[in-house]
Amino acid sequence: MSQPDEVFEVVDEQGQVLRLASRGECHGDPSLLHRVVHVLVFNPAGRLFLQKRADHKDIQPGKWDTSVGGHLCPGEDAEQGALRELEEELGIQGAKLERLYQYIMRSAVETELVTTFRTVWAGEIHPNARELAEGRFWSAGEIEATLGQSVFTPNFEEEYRRWKKVKPPKKIDR
Repeated sequence: MSQPDEVFEVVDEQGQVLRLASRGECHGDPSLLHRVVHVLVFNPAGRLFLQKRADHKDIQPGKWDTSVGGHLCPGEDAEQGALRELEEELGIQGAKLERLYQYIMRSAVETELVTTFRTVWAGEIHPNARELAEGRFWSAGEIEATLGQSVFTPNFEEEYRRWKKVKPPKKIDR
């Protein structure tokens, strides 16, 4: 469950911490840039795991989103946060992460400094029912046929476009 009093680090565009602010402040003031991580979880066949956001989420409830996404805790680096979020949201422990890129995602309600990682996972996934409504692996064809139809979060659609430019899939499962 989202906690409006949860504390985030407000940062500059280089990720330097400026101050602390509550989730409620950051998710209501797009001038407060705060750090998040995304992890793209692929299976060995090249399908991408996506999660459907729980209905209680304060941003984009009920929409399909990046495999894993979350805010960094104060003092936490991006890789630590990504590994923590993998475990919290999908029950994945011991994944090897590849850091892909960093970018700023702006919306009408918030602005995030996103660091994205990729992993290939052949083990079991145990979605946390408190964090997500459901999850499954999608082929690139399924994703591309669904883009722009308000099924995915705008954040995921931006993430997918960036990933395709930087790291095109080696194996596309259509």
